[in-house]
Amino acid sequence: MKKSFIYGVAVEGENFTDRVSETKRLKQDFENGQNVVLISPRRMGKTSLVRRVISQVDTNKVVVVYLDIYDCRTEYDFYNKLVSATLNQTASKVEQVLRNVKDFLTRLAPRVSFGFDPANEMSVSLGITPKEYSPEELLQLPESLATRIGKHIVVCIDEFQQIGAFGNSLEVQKRVRGVWQLQQNVSYCLFGSKKHMLTDMFQNKRMPFYQFGDIRHLQPIPTSDWIPFIRHKFEENSQTITDKQITRICDTVENQSSYVQQLAWNVMLDSGTKVSDATIDEAVNDLIDQNSILFLQQTDGLSAYQINFLKALVVGETGDFTSSAILQKYNLGSKSNISRIQESLIKKELIEKTGRAVTIADPVLKLWLLREK
Repeated sequence: MKKSFIYGVAVEGENFTDRVSETKRLKQDFENGQNVVLISPRRMGKTSLVRRVISQVDTNKVVVVYLDIYDCRTEYDFYNKLVSATLNQTASKVEQVLRNVKDFLTRLAPRVSFGFDPANEMSVSLGITPKEYSPEELLQLPESLATRIGKHIVVCIDEFQQIGAFGNSLEVQKRVRGVWQLQQNVSYCLFGSKKHMLTDMFQNKRMPFYQFGDIRHLQPIPTSDWIPFIRHKFEENSQTITDKQITRICDTVENQSSYVQQLAWNVMLDSGTKVSDATIDEAVNDLIDQNSILFLQQTDGLSAYQINFLKALVVGETGDFTSSAILQKYNLGSKSNISRIQESLIKKELIEKTGRAVTIADPVLKLWLLREK
């Protein structure tokens, strides 16, 4: 059976769902040099959206550089990845890459590796150290290359919050912002998987990247757009599913894109020619089981108070958590303990707080807690 639903990785082509208005707006941003910050919880499809836009931009005007810095642990890890990606993705031939290295990074001897097709697949690695180039010189490379090729460059950086984990994070952010804000021919699209960290980096007035770009909070794809997509996938597999059943799939995982596709795939695998409600029940249990190891890791080490707070949210508690009745009912300790519990769980990306409303960030974690409590 062809896999009809893709999850856990960026999706493209026929597996990409809706996001028409978001795609159009982001494409306009790319082609008009607007810095953009994408913020949303995990599994909302930020990477898929960015890759969709990359495939649609006018390449006569714009060159897009994409890099994921999840594995960067230091400032120069980041600079090496940024410079290598910029060199590799702004030239189509190895001779052009090497010429750019020679012209802009004269104090380096780059290493070149080739893929299966030496004419098209090549990669330049650099191993730059502070002794060779300053941060400012490296951060300016995309601007220098944009001037040379006569096109605007858009640098898309996935997992950008990783910069916030560097030992000298504030100094790095100040340096990066100081160079980037003066560039005329390069713009940046910054996004990642940790909403709390990104929100603090870009919406906290005390942080260097405050008001760096146009901030977009990516919302869940509405059920009305999921219905024709999921129905078509089942029809392609000679299976029947009702709109009501698709709505249930979406509601169960609060329309989080990756989970919608994963649950729909479970339903398809468990069903015959016609989907039943019992099959959806089974598919939901499979979904919880598939993620249970992750949830065990996420909750391992939480204090009893933190676990109790999550359980209170799971059963729908929305009252004043500092009230004596709720403190006693859920064994949450003292009133002063509540702010510490919430702050810790927000940092762990387990809960979200919008105004006074507190919710569990992961809808399947919520189902797992309900089952395990």
